[in-house]
Amino acid sequence: MTIYDLKPKFQSLLRPLVVRLYDAGVTANQITLAALCLSVLTGIVLFLFPVPLLFLLLPVVLFIRMALNAIDGMLAREHNQKSRFGAILNELGDVISDTALYFPFVLLFPACSGWILLILFLSLLTEFIGVLAQTIGASRRYDGPAGKSDRAFVFGALGLWAAVFPLSLLSAVFPVLFAILSALLFYTCYNRIRRALQECAQQNASQKD
Repeated sequence: MTIYDLKPKFQSLLRPLVVRLYDAGVTANQITLAALCLSVLTGIVLFLFPVPLLFLLLPVVLFIRMALNAIDGMLAREHNQKSRFGAILNELGDVISDTALYFPFVLLFPACSGWILLILFLSLLTEFIGVLAQTIGASRRYDGPAGKSDRAFVFGALGLWAAVFPLSLLSAVFPVLFAILSALLFYTCYNRIRRALQECAQQNASQKD
């Protein structure tokens, strides 16, 4: 299970807005760049001013980014705006945005900086494996349990917690939480590789039949 499974319902809610944006001449790539700029600027603010209260921005920005990511995909697929450059921009935008938004947590939780850096590395690895699946003939893999949407939920919740409660509260829990998230990311990497290989095997079997 992954929050990504809720994407179709979220897209249905956004479809009227997507139609209006298309009619206004807005392109998928413009939306992708807007999401990237929003994420990077937010990450810079949080890095330069790692004040717990400012991390209240994170759940808001992550939700807006999720909406923009859904909108750019719908514009590309449903309004004939797919392009090779758009595909590259979309994948690069995701990993750059994740890094920009989550790296400031190193300053917020310095005792857990090693775990957070590991999480950033594994997050990049999960997306790399998801894209790599296409090179062996499988589809782009979005399998969980710690996909992009799931990570956004965790870090958004952490940002909200940091803004509302003292960081000393439940401080012993955070290393455990980051360790669990790291383990889930390891499993996500394995799961995406396994599912990609299974998909290719099924394709080969159907071709033989």
